Amino acid sequence: MNCVVCHHTVRHGLTGWHTQCPHCRYEAAALQVSINVPQAHTAIDEEAREASLKALRQANFAEIVAHARTFAPPGGRRLLDVGSAHGWLLEAATPTFDVLGIEPDATIGAKAAMRGIPVRQGYFPDALQAHEKFDVIVFNDVIEHIPDIGSALRACHERLNPGGILILNLPNSRGFFYRLSKLLVRLRRDGPFERMWQKSLPSPHLHYFDNENLTRLLADAGFSLVFSRELPALRAQG
Repeated sequence: MNCVVCHHTVRHGLTGWHTQCPHCRYEAAALQVSINVPQAHTAIDEEAREASLKALRQANFAEIVAHARTFAPPGGRRLLDVGSAHGWLLEAATPTFDVLGIEPDATIGAKAAMRGIPVRQGYFPDALQAHEKFDVIVFNDVIEHIPDIGSALRACHERLNPGGILILNLPNSRGFFYRLSKLLVRLRRDGPFERMWQKSLPSPHLHYFDNENLTRLLADAGFSLVFSRELPALRAQG
């Protein structure tokens, strides 16, 4: 296969399902997506997962919404959260924006909708109506799960109003824990590496980027970088 960033041929990586590009350092996984497949969800304790993530996610979402307020076009109020999950980002953004979420997992999306959060079940951009456009589109730990990432980014560009912004929050292949997991694979301890790719979950990671190759991929879709920073990955609570 060819690299989605620089289009060179990728090479075999650290496992049978892992590949990496020797030119731009993009990494990919040939893992199966099984969203809404009942058997794939039986091994996941969603209540425990929600409890462990909530405090960290809510703190990060407050910062993401603050950045959205700073960089959104003047008067821009429409915000779309792709892969909105429990709806926490939508709740944080509601005081400032007119929000909409899209969630492919029917069970999780339905729970958010029951709390009065505006969430549509489906996939981006198919779940949107032809005329719908936004001032802010957010992918929080989502874009790395999308198989055809190039098409998704181009769809984002088409769905943004003039001056609109795209916010991506995703793991970095240069991060400490990911680099540590790669070292452990070489020591024949595959578990942490598989967890970093979420190999056993219904929606595994399919891509890993660093700042440079992600910026290059986004430029090909018509975007330019205006702001970047790291968010906390761990919190004592949760």
